[in-house]
Amino acid sequence: MGAMGSRQRFRALIAVACAITVFGLYALVTGPDTGNAAPPAGARAPGTGVMEVSPVPDGTGPAPDGAGPAPARTPAPAPAPPEGPEQVAARYFDAWRAGDYPAMALLVADPPADFAVRHRSFDSDLRITSISLTPGAPSQPGAEAAEIPFTGTREVQGMGPWDFASVLRLARRDGAWKVLWSPETLHPSLAGGGSLRIVEVPVPRPAVLTAEGRPFPRDSRAGDYFTGLEGTAEDLELREEPSGRVLLAARAPERPGARTTISRPVQAAAARALDGVEQPAAVVAVDVRTGQVRAVADTLGGKRAFTGLYPPGSTFKTVTAAALLRSGLTPDSPVPCPAAYTLPNGRHFDNDGGTGHGTVPLSMAFALSCNTTFAQQAYERLRGGGLRAEAADRFGFREKPGDLSACRIQEAATADDLGADAIGQHSVLASPLCMAEVAAAVASGTWRPAIKTEQPPAGASAPVPLDEGVAAALRAMMSAVVVRGTAARAGLPPDTAGKTGTAEVQGARSHAWFIGYRGELAFAVFVQHGGSGAATAAPIAARFLRAL
Repeated sequence: MGAMGSRQRFRALIAVACAITVFGLYALVTGPDTGNAAPPAGARAPGTGVMEVSPVPDGTGPAPDGAGPAPARTPAPAPAPPEGPEQVAARYFDAWRAGDYPAMALLVADPPADFAVRHRSFDSDLRITSISLTPGAPSQPGAEAAEIPFTGTREVQGMGPWDFASVLRLARRDGAWKVLWSPETLHPSLAGGGSLRIVEVPVPRPAVLTAEGRPFPRDSRAGDYFTGLEGTAEDLELREEPSGRVLLAARAPERPGARTTISRPVQAAAARALDGVEQPAAVVAVDVRTGQVRAVADTLGGKRAFTGLYPPGSTFKTVTAAALLRSGLTPDSPVPCPAAYTLPNGRHFDNDGGTGHGTVPLSMAFALSCNTTFAQQAYERLRGGGLRAEAADRFGFREKPGDLSACRIQEAATADDLGADAIGQHSVLASPLCMAEVAAAVASGTWRPAIKTEQPPAGASAPVPLDEGVAAALRAMMSAVVVRGTAARAGLPPDTAGKTGTAEVQGARSHAWFIGYRGELAFAVFVQHGGSGAATAAPIAARFLRAL
């Protein structure tokens, strides 16, 4: 075959040797150590007649027995690291914000059985509508404990935002961090058995106010004259108990009331002057220059301080004295003041206590309140209607439909009637406000009707000026009453001028009166069946004036 044939045989031997070598290497790599090597891919298993197919290493080859592709093998996840205190606190705060109390309880070590009830009751009792929470920087005192301070704001219905600060405490329990809940976690004020509550505090919200724009004083005794004095609103206070500390307050909105002419300090003084007075009584005060009512404290009832008609007794001698001065007498004119006097063929008059003083100046007869003097002088000088004219024309003793006060005097039919009228008895009747107008007329020199408004209303009586000489003389005579007359021991403050009155009442105890003025304020004090004006009414006036 020659050289060519030898070369071909040589190549064939080389190829066979290479195949044997590769097959041996394959068997060494894939076969088990026992020598029971699996047949190569595509070979038949001995005795089965079925070809076994090895899975493809990436799991995408056919599965044994024709079951389809083998599922991919997923490595098992690594266990999550345990939560730290910050993560537990964050979940607790999230659940708290959402009001998820069961979720909160799961994060608490040994939560109380009423955990959710406590939270709901807290929000309900304190009218909480929402809460915001802001954690602070955590601290870890030890490996098993942690603290996270936090601030919060609760919205309280009707009161607004309520800021607070507390601490969330945590501890490791059975390898996990848990919240150590206590009542002060809700709010620090709950520590040690404390509590929180909303208190409704009544505050005055009257329909009318004093001239200063303030509520009338407490127990003003003016409710019959001004409506709505007892109106109230409610302030809200969120209080810590038992300390009483106010943590949040909401004040009732201001609703401006109508202003009156009443002076708050004057009204307070008038009301307090009647404290402890058992009999029905009244204190009325008016501004000397304007006639505006500055105070009315009345326990008589039915607005009788303005409209009640009572005999004014010797306080009416102020009007009688004005008429006598106009008739020609002066404060220094000597007049008799016997202990008793009987009108010609008429009525008998006595001084209080049956005391006589002989002949004295008219001013002293006025200061000592001599009934005998005024009955005699009226009989001698004021017959013919002079007393009634003075009272009606210059001091308001007449029908006055447009005025607040009430007072009247009739024409004297007899000398007895005139003598009794001259000392404030018989037909003379007046309200306390009417007698305060008399005192104001002396102080200012002009009679004017009392008013409860800034300006006199339509229909009010016109002012009536007094003769200046008469007014000046009356001022000196009323001052003498306080300095050395019947009111000298009443404790009235300096510069007070006035007149006492004890008005007889048939079948009952006398009424007690005192009228006067001091500075820009004129007033009248009346105590129904109070007895002596000097002993009862004048001391009340002193308490009133000293309280101003």
